Amino acid sequence: MKYFVMFAFVLIIGSLGSALFFMMRGNKQRGPQGTLSDQRKSANMLRALALRVGFSIILFVCILVAWKLGYIQPTGIPAGA
Repeated sequence: MKYFVMFAFVLIIGSLGSALFFMMRGNKQRGPQGTLSDQRKSANMLRALALRVGFSIILFVCILVAWKLGYIQPTGIPAGA
């Protein structure tokens, strides 16, 4: 389970880095706003951010399932302390 969580975090950080790459990448041809390359850049960035959100949701659900199945136990401040 520990390796799955680490792998999911790597995927989340990778997709966030990919979105940053698409956002910061400059156009080779400077033209009017709304060109096809701007639309392609926006679509790639949107896809990368959507993947990041999807990976985060999957990780959250997997942690909840692992908790319900008893694979992991909550620790921390006891209730009423």
